[in-house]
Amino acid sequence: MRTGRPAWRPRIKLSQALRSAADELSAAGCASPLVDARLIAAHLLHTDVGTLFFHDDVPAGFWELIRRRATREPLQWILGTAPFGPLDLHVGPGVFIPRPETEILADWAVKQHAATYADLCTGSGAIAAYIAHYVPAARVVAAEKSTEAARYARENGVDNLWCGDVLDTAACVSALDPEGDGFDVVVSNPPYVPEAAEVSPEVEADPHDAVFAGEDGMSCIPQLAHTAFALLKPGGCFGVEHDDATQPAVCMSLQEAGFTHIEPMQDFAGKPRFVTGVKPVGADV
Repeated sequence: MRTGRPAWRPRIKLSQALRSAADELSAAGCASPLVDARLIAAHLLHTDVGTLFFHDDVPAGFWELIRRRATREPLQWILGTAPFGPLDLHVGPGVFIPRPETEILADWAVKQHAATYADLCTGSGAIAAYIAHYVPAARVVAAEKSTEAARYARENGVDNLWCGDVLDTAACVSALDPEGDGFDVVVSNPPYVPEAAEVSPEVEADPHDAVFAGEDGMSCIPQLAHTAFALLKPGGCFGVEHDDATQPAVCMSLQEAGFTHIEPMQDFAGKPRFVTGVKPVGADV
């Protein structure tokens, strides 16, 4: 597929360039070609999409970035940021790009109106930063195994961060809760895609270990549930994102870890995407 452009092209207006770029991105299989073209133009013009109408000239570097997007390089890498609720998070190669559906889980956490939160598998720090934005008085800690992803999380304002494996329950509890006080809310968007699942080139660009979780997508969640249970105060709650085919298995994992009041939740498309549970009062750690 030819996605390159000649070095010289006649001068055209930005509106024409956007239509041409959208055709090129559509031919490359991009899901939202005109939106992507507009976002790239707005990025180069240091403005927002709503003001592009007032610009006639095609910004320098526009076609170079369009060529990059036409290779299915994630738009967020090209722009250097990913929107997440009210936040623009720094992202790039080496960190999972947060998706809009995860905002549902982050919003659920915020609505608990808690004093203490732990975000496991924080990646770019999306959920932790979202909670800190809306509940500024809360204490928010996070954990991430990847040192590269942890670097992005810190850039996104997540300072109370442990770089380690959340599946090592003893180490995680010792690092995040050394005083043994426990947390009110634990939340996580862990790896959960089955290895054989077909995903878009943009998802393929994410770090493999941040996306895929064994043959059935469940290599992480059962032990993660035990870690969350150990971190929580009695009466505290846990919320986790999962693959749309594994909700029954995730519910069973939370039950086996000791959680009660287990509730499934759906994403924006109505697909099973999250499970929440409560650590019962009087439960042993």
